[in-house]
Amino acid sequence: MSSLRVTFDTNVIVSAALFSQSVPRRAVEYAVRWGTVLVSTATVYEMGEVVQQPRFDRHASAESRRVFLDDILLRAEPVEITHRITACRDPKDDKFLELAISGNASHIITGDNDLLALHPFRNIPIITPAAFLAERMGADAAG
Repeated sequence: MSSLRVTFDTNVIVSAALFSQSVPRRAVEYAVRWGTVLVSTATVYEMGEVVQQPRFDRHASAESRRVFLDDILLRAEPVEITHRITACRDPKDDKFLELAISGNASHIITGDNDLLALHPFRNIPIITPAAFLAERMGADAAG
């Protein structure tokens, strides 16, 4: 079992769905391949709602966005939220902290400054997709 257990915020997933050559896409693909992506009912709902917004149609088709998200969700580990957290200055982001703590995450990957400001949160690094990839590439080169 991999010790890489990752919580992604919605914006990283949406960016990954929209831009196939992006850093967020590479971070998500890395986590899916080499670790476990954690999801909760609340995060799945939000990701599904946001990824289907018509404003993204100019970047990628609704179909390709849905297929990308479905592929991640098929491989993700559903986590029951056992810890309620109110720590983020944006209360809508607490669900990612709850998921990370309840799912024993090794990382929270985000571009959201409200979450990044909490780094680390209860010993869980909160880092950008670029920082995650840099860390993992260093770990892979060393291992």
